[in-house]
Amino acid sequence: MAGKFEIYKDKRGEFRFRLKAGNGENILASEGYSDKGGCTNGVESVQKNAALAERFEKKTSSSGKPYFVLKAGNHQVIGTSEMYSSDAACEAGVKSVMNTAPGASIDDQTA
Repeated sequence: MAGKFEIYKDKRGEFRFRLKAGNGENILASEGYSDKGGCTNGVESVQKNAALAERFEKKTSSSGKPYFVLKAGNHQVIGTSEMYSSDAACEAGVKSVMNTAPGASIDDQTA
């Protein structure tokens, strides 16, 4: 199964997307958007920027777990990963986003 973006509405009524790997695992999540157009633009930005290794920034949570963010050309965060158990797992997550996002289909669950 190929990866896909899911566009959905959260409990507060905001539009969000999540990128799922081919195995169904969530590998990147967005912030909330007030309108669907902004969310769709976010998906397009991830598709464009995920191929560029320099757009990924690795971070460490307050509990010491590694994670990463994907930034657009204007340095705004466009997606955040889950928390990982190790740096190696975090690096594998980056590679998964780089490989999955550019060709991922879009599943609009708000239609």
